[in-house]
Formats: sequence, C-alpha cells, structure tokens
Amino acid sequence: MRDILRKEMKLSASVLSYLFILFGLMFFLPGYPVLCGAFFVSLGLFQSFQTAREANDIVFSALLPIAKKDVVTGKYLFVCMIEVCSFVLMAFAAVLRMTVFSQSAVYRSNALMNANFFALGMACVIFGLFNWIFVGGFFKTAYKFGRPFVIFILTAFLIIMIAEALHHVPGLEILNSFGTDNIGMQIILLIGGVIIYLLFTLLSCRRACENFERIDL
Repeated sequence: MRDILRKEMKLSASVLSYLFILFGLMFFLPGYPVLCGAFFVSLGLFQSFQTAREANDIVFSALLPIAKKDVVTGKYLFVCMIEVCSFVLMAFAAVLRMTVFSQSAVYRSNALMNANFFALGMACVIFGLFNWIFVGGFFKTAYKFGRPFVIFILTAFLIIMIAEALHHVPGLEILNSFGTDNIGMQIILLIGGVIIYLLFTLLSCRRACENFERIDL
C-alpha cells in the first residue's frame, strides 16, 4: 500500500493539490468565511482526479499487480493525506487565534465565524462530505466526476452557510466562542466533526471498493 500511495503522490497528483494545502491558512483571515479554506483544499484534490483521468491513470493502476480495491484505497489515502496536512495548518491558525491573538482587535470585531475548535470540526465535516460525495461518486464509474463535484459544491456551501448562521441563533452563541471560552464544549464539537469525517471516509471507501470491483474497465 505504501508503493501505491507513493505512485499517487508522484505520478497521479496535480501540483495544485499540494499548493492548495496552503488554503488551510485561511483560518487566519478575519471577516472571511474560514470554512471556504476546506472547500479550496477539496478543489485542489479535484484537480488531481481530473489530471489522473486525462492520463488514463485508473486503467494504468488497475493493470498493476495489485487488487482492484487497492487502487481505490490508494486514492483515498492520498486524499486523506492532503486533507490532514491542510487540517494541521487550520489547527495551527486556530490555536494561535485562540491564544496569542486572543486580544487582537481585528479578530474581536470579526462578525463571521471565529476560528475555534467548532470551526475545525466543521472543516472535518466538509472534508468528509468530499470523500463521501465526490470520491465515492467518482468510483461509481471511475471516469465521470462532473456531477459528483457539482453536488459536493452545493452541499459544501450549504454547510458553510449553516455553520456561519448557527451562532446567530439565540442559545447557540457558544458555537462562536472566542479564544478558550467554553473549551470543553469546543473540544466535544471538534471530536464530533472528526468522528463524522472518519465515518464518511471509511463507509465511502468501502462502498467505492465494491463499486469499482463491478466496473469493467
């Protein structure tokens, strides 16, 4: 599996997938919907799938002396690697905003979602949706990806709008806690987002492996 992941990283991946990891640093931006950073990371991953399809990468991978399910698993491992790298940057930015810059006026006056652990949990949800909707949708045919990506775009921005609006609902102000306020609840929300990510990814990978086994390349 290490070799198939190396092949994904060196041969199949678009350079944009690596560059777009940096969009995780959008969590530093005040007055901007920080969850858009997770969407842009997904957009970079989309470019890798587009590049791989044009290079007939799936057929090439299927001809290697590996099981068909390993082709799917390799794609998921690469996707998860990029998402985790970006998440680390998001977490770095969020922790700095919650500690070192906790008294910064530019962040205190921010009307949009604060970069806290709830925001990190929602970023995990968006990544999980990408894996479920787009990556899983791609492996229904191992060729068509336009429709799954459009569905993901609509779903992702719906989630972003809901997340941005929730803390304006009376009683849910805790979701936009600043700094280390309500840290216990923030950690619980983050753990919830990570669990959703893991469930979406694992279930999607399992279904994609089953779908890919039935495809006649």
